[in-house]
Amino acid sequence: MIAPHGGELINRTIESRDGERELHEEAKGLRGLTLSARELNDLVLIANGALSPLTGFMTRKDYDPVVTSMRLGNGLAWSIPVVLGVNREEAPTAGSRVALYDGDGQLRGVLDVEDVFEYDKKREALNVYGTDEEKHPGVAALYARKDVLVGGPVWVLPSEHDPINLSPAQTRAEFERRGWKTIVGFQTRNPVHRAHEYIQKCALETVDGLLLHPLVGETKSDDIPADVRMRCYRALLDNYYPADRVLLSTLQAAMRYAGPREAIFHAIMRKNHGCTHFIVGRDHAGVGSYYGTYDAQKMFDQFSTEELGITPLRFENSFYCRRCQGMASKKTCSHDPESHVTLSGTQVRAMLREGQLPPPEFSRPEVAQILIEASREPASA
Repeated sequence: MIAPHGGELINRTIESRDGERELHEEAKGLRGLTLSARELNDLVLIANGALSPLTGFMTRKDYDPVVTSMRLGNGLAWSIPVVLGVNREEAPTAGSRVALYDGDGQLRGVLDVEDVFEYDKKREALNVYGTDEEKHPGVAALYARKDVLVGGPVWVLPSEHDPINLSPAQTRAEFERRGWKTIVGFQTRNPVHRAHEYIQKCALETVDGLLLHPLVGETKSDDIPADVRMRCYRALLDNYYPADRVLLSTLQAAMRYAGPREAIFHAIMRKNHGCTHFIVGRDHAGVGSYYGTYDAQKMFDQFSTEELGITPLRFENSFYCRRCQGMASKKTCSHDPESHVTLSGTQVRAMLREGQLPPPEFSRPEVAQILIEASREPASA
C-alpha cells in the first residue's frame, strides 16, 4: 500500500483509559487555551494521522517555508499552514505545556510549546490564497485568527466515535480487506451531481476502488449542511454505484477555499488515507472568481510524482449533451453549448426552493428530492 506522506502514519491519540485519566488530572494545573472550530478540526486530523507527518501545530521552522515555498522545514511538499493562534496576553512560554479546550470547555488535549511567534497575516493571505481581500472566506478566517502562533507537538483525547468518520489507519485496513491496490479519492463539500458521478465512474474504470470522502468540518454558512449532504451521498451510492467498489467516509477538515494550494493539501490527506490517485476537476476548492478554472490542476505540475506520491487524475468540466445523448466533456464532445445541460448553482437553488426537480441530466432525482425537503426544513421550523 502507498506510504503515508513523510513515510510514517502519525498517531497522537491517547489510547488507554489510564492515559486519559492522567491527562485530565494534569490539565487541572496547566494554562488553558480555547481552540476555534477550524483549529479543533485540525487537531483531530493531526491526532489520527490525516495530516502526517505533522505531530502538532506548526512552529516557525515549518510555517515560514510552507507560506513562501510550499515546503516544510525538511523540504517535504506541503501547501497549507496548520497553526494555532492565541492573543498576545494569553501566549504561553516556550518549554511549557498547555491544555487545549473546545468552545464548550471540554478538554481535548495538550500541547508541548516549542515556539511562540508573530506572523504577517497579509503575507500569508497573498501567498496561500493569492489575494488579501477580506471578502474571500479563507482570507476572512485568516484575518480573524489571533495574532500570535503557538507551535509544538500535541497529545489528543479520543473523539466521540462516528462509524463513518474513518481514520487513515481504518481506511487503509478496509482497503486491505477489500483487496484494493489502487484507490482514487474524491473530495467534495457539495452534494454529488451527474458531472461528479461521471468523472468518478470514469476513474473507477481504471482503479480498484473509490473513496468518496466528503469534507464535514467548518465550511461557509451558505454551504449545504453536512447531514443533508450525507443523506444525498447515501441515496446516490445505494442506487447508482456498485457497493463493493466504493467506500464512503467523512473527513473532519475545515474548508479553506484556497483553490490550487488546497488541492495539494486535499491530495496529501487522501494519500495518508491510502489513496493512490486523486480526482482534480474544475476549480477545485475554489470560491468566486479568485482562481482560474484549471489552476488547481496546474499546481500539481510544481511537484514531481516522487514528491507528492499520489497521482492526480485531471478532468475537464463535464456535462450532459443532448446530441451525444450522454455525459461528456470538451475532450469528447464537439457540439455547441446549446446542446449541453448546464445549470448555475443559483439556478439550482431557486428550483429546489420552488420544489422543482432539476433535469435528470443534471442531478439524480433521489438527490434532488432530499435537497428539496432540506430547503423546506428551516421554513417549517
